[in-house]
Amino acid sequence: MRRIRIATRGSNLALAQTGQVADMIRQMHPEIATELVTISTRGDRYAGPLAEVGGKGLFTKELEEALRQGRVDMAVHSAKDLPAEMEGEFVIAAVPARQDPRDALAGRAGGLAELAQGATVGTGSLRRRAQLLAVRADLNVVPIRGNVETRLKKAVGDPPEMDAVVLAMAGLNRGGLAEPYGQYIHALDPERIIPSAGQGLLALQAMADRGDVAQVLSAIEHADSRAALEAERAVLQGLDAGCQSCLAIHVSRQGGRWAGRAMVARPDGRDMIRLSCESASAAAASQDLLSRLIEGGAGRLLAEQ
Repeated sequence: MRRIRIATRGSNLALAQTGQVADMIRQMHPEIATELVTISTRGDRYAGPLAEVGGKGLFTKELEEALRQGRVDMAVHSAKDLPAEMEGEFVIAAVPARQDPRDALAGRAGGLAELAQGATVGTGSLRRRAQLLAVRADLNVVPIRGNVETRLKKAVGDPPEMDAVVLAMAGLNRGGLAEPYGQYIHALDPERIIPSAGQGLLALQAMADRGDVAQVLSAIEHADSRAALEAERAVLQGLDAGCQSCLAIHVSRQGGRWAGRAMVARPDGRDMIRLSCESASAAAASQDLLSRLIEGGAGRLLAEQ
């Protein structure tokens, strides 16, 4: 293989993180050239709340179709956008090292505790909305869409349109925004605001029969990140949940053990189930979280959303 064609969405963040993957490939395989192929997805084109149109394949279907047609050799996805159930003709060929998985509050007023009573906070995520309201029931949490830069500037522009927005630290870092806007960015404690399954992770997808692509990508595989992603996706699969569900799952290595956290709630923060565990493996943490979520009625809460 002399050239590898990489499918990506067209946002600045998607192009940045795909460019970083291309750099990793070239560093490990100097003989291989990379070509980025930009593809628009339904999620990119839809301007309304994503929960209204369902969560499965909103940001991935068109990239998968390009793989299926042979127009590209691989695709780079933000792992939290990838549906839990993937068709058997595709594989996650590699998972690079995880970026910072935390959420961040961005705004001129300071961190979550410093926001004024009734402050307006923007987020398009039901998961973030529920957890924010569980901590600060007084907040006015409003839906917001747009790329990372657009959402960020709604809170830090002059003048700002709202008091704060919640974004992923990984997106701010990969998009080169964390440093120039650092004074306005406040990472949120993952024990209070649990991240989304796959947050901070990239999933490098290929056709299952493309062993040549898998062999190239094996050089940038990160074992702990793969284990974490598989554990988090196993909980999604077990609950038949989508990426727009009011559900948080995070599994991470803590020394020689694996820690797991999960949350399911109504979008207004009511009837919240919060769990944590410590296990010998990521898979064991996943199964512990899943069984306890099911016992606690998580399936019913998700079905009612």
